[in-house]
Amino acid sequence: MPVVVLFLIFVALLVIAVPVSITLGITSVLPSVFDPSFTVGAKYLIRAMFGGLDSFPLLAVPMFVLSGIIMAKGGISKKLFDVFAYFLGKFTAGMPCAVIVTCLFYGAISGSAPATVAAVGSMTIPILTTLGYDLTFSTAIVAVAGGLGVIIPPSIPFIMYGMASGASVSDLFLAGIVPGLMIGLLLMVYAVYHCKRYGEDKEKIHAEVKVLHDKGLLRVLKESFFALLSPVIILGCIYSGVASPTEAAVISVFYALIISLFVYRSIRIRDIWSILVEAIRTFTPILFILAASTAFSRVLTLMQVPQTVSEFILNNFHSPVAILLIINVFLLIVGMVMDTTPAILILTPILLPIVQAIGMNPIQFGVIMVVNLAIGFVTPPIGVNLFVASSLTEVPVMQIAKKAMPMIGFFLVALLLITFIPAISIGIL
Repeated sequence: MPVVVLFLIFVALLVIAVPVSITLGITSVLPSVFDPSFTVGAKYLIRAMFGGLDSFPLLAVPMFVLSGIIMAKGGISKKLFDVFAYFLGKFTAGMPCAVIVTCLFYGAISGSAPATVAAVGSMTIPILTTLGYDLTFSTAIVAVAGGLGVIIPPSIPFIMYGMASGASVSDLFLAGIVPGLMIGLLLMVYAVYHCKRYGEDKEKIHAEVKVLHDKGLLRVLKESFFALLSPVIILGCIYSGVASPTEAAVISVFYALIISLFVYRSIRIRDIWSILVEAIRTFTPILFILAASTAFSRVLTLMQVPQTVSEFILNNFHSPVAILLIINVFLLIVGMVMDTTPAILILTPILLPIVQAIGMNPIQFGVIMVVNLAIGFVTPPIGVNLFVASSLTEVPVMQIAKKAMPMIGFFLVALLLITFIPAISIGIL
């Protein structure tokens, strides 16, 4: 079966809204149906699917999902926002900048962009609008800053890339720190520009900040201490050698549970069952996509798609700059129409040999891929972050996307810097 026909069928199924996992399953089976000589049978595909799930690093994903849900239910994002608002609130765009920094820290807890948008947005958007900020701007800044949740470690997409490429998950986590901070800083630069151009209600903002200052620094830090400590514990366990990323994910679950139950007392014992159910509902679709993606990637490998694509690009484009620009554009387009997990699992075996052929470190490429797909979180038509943010405020998705465009522009600037300056991502290794 021609590869082009297979991909056309794949795209057509996605266009008519067939679930991604089913689409991957159907296209995995089609080559053997139309070509009896093709060596992949049903038994092989089933073994590949189970083999894709039989992975110790993969256990980190449901654990980080569960940890993120516990943190969201426990109101951890409010504790984080208060401490950043205390320090930044008195400056121009201080409150939007506090939201961006909160997304950075919350991303270091949940590892998920949509979870970051939901947890931080549900709490901060009402605060921003009460302070006089435009509702669409407030929604857009949370949607875009939520994308930092997959770049700042721990990151679920980095775990997926590590599985697909064999790269060290710990190194990927470390490589995401500087790019994530840089993107956060660029978003804050835009927030300052926006607020200087359109103005702020200084009176309302100063009144809000005064409430925090009246509490006193020690009380604000005391209330947020355990929330701020969470990413330190997670990453500290990994880089001190105390725990692997998977073990650190389990530690994060117990830590989130303990501080939410006994320190902040924001959840009760009877809430645990509903939290577990929500975590299962969140992770189960990822599990099916992961299994089907593994089978589909095996089929593509046997059809020699990675070798064919690699030879075509390397034979027709001789400039590393041109090759990297083409790959970035391709990943941006994919990020607009496909979820992160299947995109990483399908495309990594195809694209990684190409960038390795031009001398790129697999860790750097992992960061590039995840940043590209993070931009896809806030780009129509799929744009998961846009839909999550829209559900919080009922602002139409396209209005949010329009307001987010300048911020996406800053994201793209960061992407180019990460692509062509390796030290930004791998200099810390």
